[in-house]
Amino acid sequence: MKDQYHELYTTFRWWVPQRFNIAEACCHRWTTTSVDARRIALYSEDETGNREVWTFARLQEYANRLSNGLRRMGVQRGDRIAVVLPQRPEALVAYLAVFQLGAIVLPLSPLLGADALEYRLRDSEARIALVDDSSVAKLQSVLDRCPMLRQIIGIGTEDDDSLPWRTLIARQESSFEPVVTLAHDPAILAYGPGPSGSAKGALLPHCALIGHLPGFVASHNWFPQTGDVMWAPAEWSWASGLFDALLPTLYFGHAILGTRGHFSVERSFQLLERYQITNLYLPRAALTSMMKAEPTPAGNQQLALRSVAVSGGSVDDATAAWAQSRLGVTVNEVFGHAEACYVVGNSHEKWPARPGSIGRPYPGHQVAVLGNDGHPVAPGEVGEIFVNRHDIHGHPDPVMFLGYWRDDEATQARFQGDWSRTGDLAKVDEDGYLWHSGRTDDSFDASGYRISPEEIEQCLVQHAAVAQAAVVSAHDADRGALIKAYVVRAVDTPIEDAELVAELKSLAQARLAPYEQPDQIAFVNDIPMGPTGKVQRQTLMAREAAKAPPLPASPALPALLP
Repeated sequence: MKDQYHELYTTFRWWVPQRFNIAEACCHRWTTTSVDARRIALYSEDETGNREVWTFARLQEYANRLSNGLRRMGVQRGDRIAVVLPQRPEALVAYLAVFQLGAIVLPLSPLLGADALEYRLRDSEARIALVDDSSVAKLQSVLDRCPMLRQIIGIGTEDDDSLPWRTLIARQESSFEPVVTLAHDPAILAYGPGPSGSAKGALLPHCALIGHLPGFVASHNWFPQTGDVMWAPAEWSWASGLFDALLPTLYFGHAILGTRGHFSVERSFQLLERYQITNLYLPRAALTSMMKAEPTPAGNQQLALRSVAVSGGSVDDATAAWAQSRLGVTVNEVFGHAEACYVVGNSHEKWPARPGSIGRPYPGHQVAVLGNDGHPVAPGEVGEIFVNRHDIHGHPDPVMFLGYWRDDEATQARFQGDWSRTGDLAKVDEDGYLWHSGRTDDSFDASGYRISPEEIEQCLVQHAAVAQAAVVSAHDADRGALIKAYVVRAVDTPIEDAELVAELKSLAQARLAPYEQPDQIAFVNDIPMGPTGKVQRQTLMAREAAKAPPLPASPALPALLP
């Protein structure tokens, strides 16, 4: 294969129209002819196996009805509308409806704990929230503390305080005149991980979708091709699911699969075969789970995969070889953040993919690994990954976020001149490939999610028997990275260790998202602290690293190769 990277990277030019709206680009323009309007936009399947098929015409009709309903509720340009829904058709309808109103989508995961949900609703001053049974009870528990939230729209809920979705939709007209938006008008307010009171909302413009397209196209081996169908288990409430899968797929007029229910390997293979998925986007933890559940190359499914993009951690040689033999594809690793997503990655049909490397900067993005002196590090040295506001030709990069919600100080701290820091460390080799080397802060990845230790610690110390708590990543041979909490008991607490563990897990279950709940709890006499009182997590992480077994040689690896 000829390495085409240099030619593609140096010749790429952005074209961003002055007027641009995500709803127009992802749906409305596909309804202008009857042929396109009948194209399938969404396959939907819930955890019980119920299935729906939505065309672009149906999506547009429902989006128009919801836009009319929201307008009659008083929603205006710039208002924040919370969408607290899983991967279901109504979530996509809500996004499109809010976009074409010129309002701002606040995507929130139904998995968020009550405290995190309340903080994001209050901080954003969201006016309306759309919920279903997965989130309505949690929302009701914090409603009294969210004074700006004036209306809840319930989808299939029995809640008396919610306006039923079906009633609202049925009363509205099916035509709507969209608000004209500029490309750099705000469209999405995406909150990252973090404890309540410090999680920051990244404000993303409509043109951020355009900024994601080079990485999306490249990581999926020049998407779209005839018959392409996308699936990404990542929630649409996260930037990875929304911008790295859902919206780019619809932008190109192709179908995506939306699923509800917990990720399972058995179901994943069934879905891949049933819908003849050609393009798959996964967190690394999910791909590893698939390999461990089906380690042998043989499989009974008739798969149609032609690309797999993976984020959230480095793919090792064994997993890469398994994907090649079991799934029939070479994995393309990708990297990015909500503030500037899909900026680095691989595209193995255009340039060689190196297992374990997060790739090279995608066309259109100027990326550098800088040292503390602000200069590029030498090959093999560790520095922080930075993304420039401009591409290599000096043109603005449309992927860049507008700033943090009502926090100019945090926005300014993010930048060094035109360079935006990511908080991720990497090495760069002689050929320009980046190799992830951890984080500059204390967050870490577990089960495909970015974990903020502080939020979990704040929850645990609410228990009267806990004096201090510190959370770090722990290694498990089968499950990979886990969440481990070190706890110092309060003085003179008679409760037994086993009972306290049960109570702490119950507290975490009530207050935190499922992916934030500690997998392990250990009691210690003290937690290492620095001179300023900051927890020295590196000391705790060093303890965990010492317990982790060395990575074994893989004598079975050659057998996985075709």
